[in-house]
Amino acid sequence: MGVMRIGHINIRVLDMDAALHHYENVLGLLRADRDGDGNVYLRGWDEWDKYSVILSPSDRAGMNHIAYKVESDDDLDVFRRRIEAYGVEVEECPAGRLPDCGRSLRFHLPSGHLMYLYAQKTYVGKAVSTTNPEPWPDGLKGAGVHWLDHALLMCELDPESGVNKVEESTAFMQDVLDFKLTEQVLVGPDGDIKAATWLARTSTPHDIAFVGGPVKGLHHCAFFLDEWSDVLKAADVMAKNKVKIDVTPQRHGITRGATIYFFDPSGNRNETFAGLGYLAQPDMPVITWTEDELGRGIFYHTGELNEAFTTVYTEGA
Repeated sequence: MGVMRIGHINIRVLDMDAALHHYENVLGLLRADRDGDGNVYLRGWDEWDKYSVILSPSDRAGMNHIAYKVESDDDLDVFRRRIEAYGVEVEECPAGRLPDCGRSLRFHLPSGHLMYLYAQKTYVGKAVSTTNPEPWPDGLKGAGVHWLDHALLMCELDPESGVNKVEESTAFMQDVLDFKLTEQVLVGPDGDIKAATWLARTSTPHDIAFVGGPVKGLHHCAFFLDEWSDVLKAADVMAKNKVKIDVTPQRHGITRGATIYFFDPSGNRNETFAGLGYLAQPDMPVITWTEDELGRGIFYHTGELNEAFTTVYTEGA
């Protein structure tokens, strides 16, 4: 029972044609649909539900909502009671409110980000089929990302006033949605302020992460690649397409993943994330990073923080 994995993310884009070139030809997502309001639905070639990314035309960049898929429709009733008991207002939405999905729950995290839970989404199958499949499909474009892997959300953090939405949102994900805390960054004079957390429901290092900042927002959404060589190829694809790269190929200390950070044409940060890192088993101890080693935790090779990495991000709903 419970949350299985990330289901999709809804991103606002300023220029749909430019966004589609980026997400289809640079990342290699497959277009699934386009509705009458101009929203475009995409998925990775190794995903089986209809979409994992919704691009919505807007006059401002950022995230509208993030959604996670639960195992069964009955789980939604359980989570509705849990969320309400926690003191968070939750709305039950009818089938179709989320396109091609069954009924869903709509609520805001303590950070203010809008989240949905749902159990059913239109099944379309993998691009390689599930009968005697090939290791990858022919005709992949760009980096050929496999699937939407995770998202990192910026949460308000002001130690002087005592506001710590990272800690509040982390507690909600653990206590209500049964996420496991895999890694954390502790800062402050006494080393007891949660400045960042990584949480999982699958066996990967994280299915969602929270990092403290002056205002809430979307730091990035990440797409999975197999290995380091795929990350390097993705960097070449980005260079050929003159994509604005934020961080060139690097390894994280936190999660141990190989990474590139870059921006879509609207300014939304993306990541290509490769490598399992480790198995986040239920009894794995929490990994803690201290303030003095934070640079190495984020950018293991250089060990140096990039100030823009935590100060530049787009608004999240």
